[in-house]
Amino acid sequence: MLYLVRMDVHLPHDMPAAKADEIKAREKEYSQELQRQGKWQQLHRIVGEYANYSVFDVDSHDELHILLSALPLFPYMTMQVTALARHPSSIR
Repeated sequence: MLYLVRMDVHLPHDMPAAKADEIKAREKEYSQELQRQGKWQQLHRIVGEYANYSVFDVDSHDELHILLSALPLFPYMTMQVTALARHPSSIR
């Protein structure tokens, strides 16, 4: 099942830089592992925002929820999830 997910990050302004850097490092490691597994298919930065659009390919809504809620930045994010279906005109 394919999902388009918009993730907006809202770190507290008073969060110590060292803590923010540590969370971001764990986030990078986790997201890259999901990409290597093929579950996180695409990751695109939104220009001018601390946000991204991502495409996930997972087996269920529940699996997506588990993966997203395990993101180290999850407590500081708002997300919009859109389920995707194959388009009949797509050549892929």
